[in-house]
Amino acid sequence: MQQTSLKLKQFALAAALCAATAAPAMAQTNVTVMGLVDAYAGSMRNAGDASARRVVNSGGMTTSWFGFKGSEDLGGGLKANFLLTSFFQADTGVQGRFPGDTMWSRDATVGLSGGFGAISFGRELAPHFLPTILFNPFGDSYTFAPLILHADVPLFNASGWSNSVAGDTGWSNSIRYTTPDFGGLKANLHYQLGEQAGNNGVNNIGANALYFNGPLALTAFYHTVEVNNPLHTPGSSVGFGASRQKAWMLGGTYDLKAAKLFATYGQTSHNVDLDDKTLSLGATVPMGAGKILASWAQTKREGVVIGADQKRTTTAVGYDYDLSKRTDLYAVYMNDRITNQNSGNSFGVGIRHRF
Repeated sequence: MQQTSLKLKQFALAAALCAATAAPAMAQTNVTVMGLVDAYAGSMRNAGDASARRVVNSGGMTTSWFGFKGSEDLGGGLKANFLLTSFFQADTGVQGRFPGDTMWSRDATVGLSGGFGAISFGRELAPHFLPTILFNPFGDSYTFAPLILHADVPLFNASGWSNSVAGDTGWSNSIRYTTPDFGGLKANLHYQLGEQAGNNGVNNIGANALYFNGPLALTAFYHTVEVNNPLHTPGSSVGFGASRQKAWMLGGTYDLKAAKLFATYGQTSHNVDLDDKTLSLGATVPMGAGKILASWAQTKREGVVIGADQKRTTTAVGYDYDLSKRTDLYAVYMNDRITNQNSGNSFGVGIRHRF
């Protein structure tokens, strides 16, 4: 019995020593599981649709996603970071935003951060992503936000309307540098290698700036896109037969407390005769435990490629009610119009939960 007791004491001492030596290393490393689930029910009809569709769909206010992030303290203010996030469709459980979407199409990055700012490699946010989602009242709603619909969502219907901004919301095979914060101002520099055999000159390049100071916020982005994402076929078009797109946008918000005002203006041009000019206006108004959302966007499209000039005008009004810091309910009505097409009216009621 004494020998057994001694062995138990020795084992307990060894375990305690292992835990003590492991503790500092564990304190330097952390991994977080995170994500968001968003689903809604409603009636959807975009401009050009022959009729409305009754649906239960994913991503009314935010595209559903999940993922992991982590960082390791390397000392001296230097950290190693990684981010892996993936989209999914909450109504069906299908992975990705659309058929053929890559597994980690939201983010797949590794990098370093410190006093110099941050640098990361992998599949990164495109330069236009943060300026568009942060400077419209409906945020990153790819269903109801007029600015986002015009910039990023093609309509696969009789209208034939294509998204204004080429290159997807994320760029693969890319490098991003983020500056330190200079009194509320940060900038991101993006470079995507095209990795096209025999044609190393095909690349994407862009930058954005974000300024937040009290009630005022300002933004700008610019890009030149020659590579489609998340997958690119050599020689493929970035839209309307063009092999290159240039785009820029300016935006701002001002919080009056009684209401927060939003405005953006941007243009796209191509190496074919095609140009888009997009203006968006909006506001949020606090009401009870939530806020009223109102947004309007208009894109004027002109050029020989499309023949007669076209115009798309989209208006959305909604209410977003916070049940808690992580869960909200929303209801949205949207009207969508395109030149010489049937107009569409949509309505959805949904729930969003962050974890």
